[in-house]
Amino acid sequence: MRIKNITFVILLLVLAAGTVFLGLKYYESRQALENANRQLEAARINDRVLDFTKLFITSVLQADHEVDFETRLQLENLVRSIGDQEILTAWNRFINSQTEQEAQEAVKDLLEILVTKINE
Repeated sequence: MRIKNITFVILLLVLAAGTVFLGLKYYESRQALENANRQLEAARINDRVLDFTKLFITSVLQADHEVDFETRLQLENLVRSIGDQEILTAWNRFINSQTEQEAQEAVKDLLEILVTKINE
């Protein structure tokens, strides 16, 4: 009878140790998954920022004519899809500029913010 009790206690300790071990592995895996999800979301945002930046440079800064409605709409949709309030504010400041000097300052600010966001 005593051997059965010792065997039962050992089995119980092994199961408890296994449960603790598996619990720790689960926690580590969950943390790694959350970290990977954060990195994936950051990469998606970077892709959106890069897409907007490329279109902005080619369609606005390098344009030799007035930007058409379709391009403006595409830029607006891209900037909103980024989902960053700071970028959206800088964009609105640019599109609401009244003078060329204001627009140039707003472009500088917008490009600086975009580059900063990509590096984050």
